[in-house]
This record gives sequence, C-alpha cells and structure tokens, in this order.
Amino acid sequence: MKRWRIIIVVLLFFLGVADIISRLLYIQIVQHGYYKALAKGQESSYAQMIGERGRIFLNGGEPLALNVKEKYVSLAIDKLEDKEAAIKSISQITKMSEKEISDAIKDSKSEVELKDGLTDEEYNELKKLNITGLEVGERLIRRYPQETMASQVVGFVGGEGAGQYGLEGYYENILKSKDSFGTSNFFSGSLNGSDIYLTIDFNIQSIIEKALEEAESNLNIEGGQIIVMDPTTGKILALANYPNFNPNEYSKEKNFSVFQNSAVQKLFEPGSIFKPMTMAAAIDQGKITPDTTYVDKGSVSVGKWIIYNFGKRSYGEKSMTEVLENSINTGAVFAERQLGNDLFLAYVRKFGFFGPTGIDLQEEVFSQNTELKKGYEVNYVTAAFGQGIETTPVQMLRAYSAIANSGRMVKPYIVEKIVSDGKATNVSSQVDKEQVISSKTAAEVTQMMVSVIENGFAKKAKIPGYYIAGKTGTAQISYSAINVNKSGYSDKTWQSFVGFAPAYSPRFMILIKLDNPAASTAEYSAVPIFKIIAKDILDYLEVPPDYEEKL
Repeated sequence: MKRWRIIIVVLLFFLGVADIISRLLYIQIVQHGYYKALAKGQESSYAQMIGERGRIFLNGGEPLALNVKEKYVSLAIDKLEDKEAAIKSISQITKMSEKEISDAIKDSKSEVELKDGLTDEEYNELKKLNITGLEVGERLIRRYPQETMASQVVGFVGGEGAGQYGLEGYYENILKSKDSFGTSNFFSGSLNGSDIYLTIDFNIQSIIEKALEEAESNLNIEGGQIIVMDPTTGKILALANYPNFNPNEYSKEKNFSVFQNSAVQKLFEPGSIFKPMTMAAAIDQGKITPDTTYVDKGSVSVGKWIIYNFGKRSYGEKSMTEVLENSINTGAVFAERQLGNDLFLAYVRKFGFFGPTGIDLQEEVFSQNTELKKGYEVNYVTAAFGQGIETTPVQMLRAYSAIANSGRMVKPYIVEKIVSDGKATNVSSQVDKEQVISSKTAAEVTQMMVSVIENGFAKKAKIPGYYIAGKTGTAQISYSAINVNKSGYSDKTWQSFVGFAPAYSPRFMILIKLDNPAASTAEYSAVPIFKIIAKDILDYLEVPPDYEEKL
C-alpha cells in the first residue's frame, strides 16, 4: 500500500510540474504580445496574438466585417534622446506637421500613438530611422468594407476589443478569438473566432437603404426603418435604419442614439396596420366574416371618450373588408366588441405583442402593454385600431407572418450559418408551435388585404401583374415618445405600411415605418415607397407574375 501511495504522489508531482511548464509556455509564447499590448494600452493587438476575430458576411458572400492589418507609429516619450530631431524626421516621412506631432506628445510622459493607417512606403521609411523610443508596428483591426450599410445590424468592435451593438455584441462569444488554455489542449484546434454568414441580401439591403435616403430628401423624415423578411421562414432579407453611421468611425459620433437599432430597440404605436390583427382574431373566433356589415356613424362613445374616424368622416353601412379598405376606426372597434375584451387580449398575446421575438440582435426591447392589461374599456377600443398599444417594427412584422404563412408565426433571424474551423452549422427557422390563427382565417384576411390594394387607400402600392396584400397605418406620436413632459398626443405622426407579395404565395414581406414625414397619411408617404421597393425585389428575384395585364 505504501508503495502505491509513493507512486501516486510522484505522479501528482510530475503532473503539477507539467501544468506549471505549460502555463509558462503559454504566457511566454502566446500571451507575450497581449501583456506587452496591455502595458501600452493597445488591447487591439490581443486578437492578433491569440487568434483572429470571426468575420461577418452577407448572404451573397460580400464581407460586412473583416480583420485587416494596420501599420502604425508611436513614440515612447520617456525614451526619446533628441525630441526635436525625432519630430522633424517623422514629419518628413508621414506628412504630419511638426506642430501636430509636438501637440500630440506635449502633455504625455509615456507612449503616444502618432498615426495609424501608414502606407507601406511610410512604414518602411520609418523602420529605417534609428531613433530610441520610436516604435513602428502592425496590428489587426476591425474594418467594415460596406461602411454605412446595415450599420445598426452589424454594430462595431469597441476600443477594448469587445463587440458592441448589433451582431458584434449579440454574437460576441462566437466571433471573439479563443483563449483555449485551461479548457482544451493548447496545441490543438484553432484560436480564431467563428465566421458568421447572414440572411441579409446585399442587393435588397441596397434597395431599402436607398429608399430611406430618398425619404429623407423627399419627405423630410426624422427617422425611419424598413425591414424585408421571408414570412414563411423568418429570414431577414434586409433591415435598415435612418439615420445610420459608419462603424469604421464610430468614435466620431456625437449622438450615441444613432447606434440604436430602432427596428428592434424602439417602441411605437402602429396605428391602422394593427387592424388586420383585430379582424383576424374576430374572424378566427367566428364572430365576424369579411362580409359582416355594420353602420358607421363616424364616431363611437366610450364613457367620457369619443372615438372618431380619420378626418371625422362617416361611411354609413360597410363590410369588414371595406373597413380595411377605408381604414375605418369605428369598424375595428365594432370587430373588437364582437370578439370581446378577454378574447381580444388573448389574441394580442398570441400575436406576440407581450414578449420579445427572439431575433438575434443585441438588447431587443418589447412592451408589456401594461395599460392594455389594466382592463379599461377605452384601452381595448383604441388598441383595436392600433393606438395606445406599443410594439417594435420587428414585432409587428412577426405578427403579420401569421397572416402570410397560413396562420403560423415565424421567428425572425439574421444569421444563416456559423462556420468554425471549416465546419458549418446551419441556423434553421424556428416556427412557433402554436398556430396563431387557422389557415382559413389567414387566407380570408389575406384576401381582405388584397382588396385594400385593389380598391382601398393603398392603390398606389399596386404592381401590374401581381396580387399584393397590404395595409396602411398612420398614428399620432405621444408626447412621452418624444420626451415631452406632457400627457396626450402631439401633432407628429408615425406613418407605416406592411405588405407581402405575391399575396397568395409570398416570397417577401416589407414593413416601412417613417417618423413624422411631411405627408398627411401613409397613403402618400409609405405606400409609394413600398411600390418602388416591392417592384425592384420582384424583378431582382425574378418572381413570375400572377396574371397578364390586359392591353
């Protein structure tokens, strides 16, 4: 027994020594550059020493985020022997003025970086200088070759080397370079982060970003979002915000709110684009049909409140289909009252308006819609036509997928596959288990939405040869949403449109939301933009027409 104890002790001793040696090797060989970088405040070279950060590619293979080598020059002030000679030599090579260099090092007693992005010629000439305290080096930095494209989607890598916002933040643990010591064999496997490939299509993304730029020029919008999604899978084909920014120059931004992805991080009241949800719920429960009629008198009284139609118009006897065509508020109230408050609330929940979508972007927000849950009659009534209920654009689009996808609501996602050490893991669509509405209800509401394009306020969205389903929305912006300490609603509006095409076999669905455009309603702002985008996408995807136009 004593002999076995001695053997075990000896084995443990040698294992301990081996562990210490491997740790020393790791620190001296692998992390030498890291600790050196830390000492100089240059953590960005860490990725170069222990592996590269994973790259991000669009659906067609176009790079959205890469690692590139950057050449730089710095000065260790405390080591300089002839400061004036050093300044003069560096100025001659880098084209920096002597004053610029002097100002940069004036108040520093340690190391100062003078210039990055050196040309090969500058780099080679600086290397030839025999100046103590001069360091000329290379490091890996994060670069975004598409610049402002999908900027809020991709996010950026901050000064400490960690992903912030968007995909860079959400997939930080997937993208970042690996420090495998202590978790796996140091001498095996790649230390590089994984590459991710997106569902976003370069051409469709270009189309919607151009549309937002033109909306700013033509409609003087204060902000806006456009999302394009495949409603049968949840793949996000494009997602854009206005204004956007250049991730390569994120540190120059003064207004940090521009980093926010408002499509998933900002709530709004949807207005009349919510009406198809109300209709779908009431039809699904058999309380109404698309042909059910009621008599509109122009307003509805709810306690001390009076609910009016837009422009205080009165329409007389109308069917539920005509309610959507003309976007009649009192008609949506009628449908909600046939359904009942409890069932209405249950369907609001089923359509996903009380929780996140789970989209793979950092810090998605959602509203609990607590006012609606309080049970006040007026809250149910206004929510029926999309006022007083909050959502994000991506939540709204997800809810519409239930109508376009035979009653099944899909989960939006942006990453198609993750590639690690040459092995790809595909990210599949995740369809909610619950059938939100029946396929029959979805088909009937789709037909009603087609009638909105053919006969209603959204005629400007009609594309010859195709059946399009869609709905307009114009909602007043509350004072609280624009940070005004006042109750009630301002004169500003959110104007929106949701549509999918072809209506009976959709290839894509588009949500357009414009913040306070210079137009009276969405009919004159979001609808024409939808037509341009949808036509371009139909042509790009080579979608065959539903019918031939009669000459």
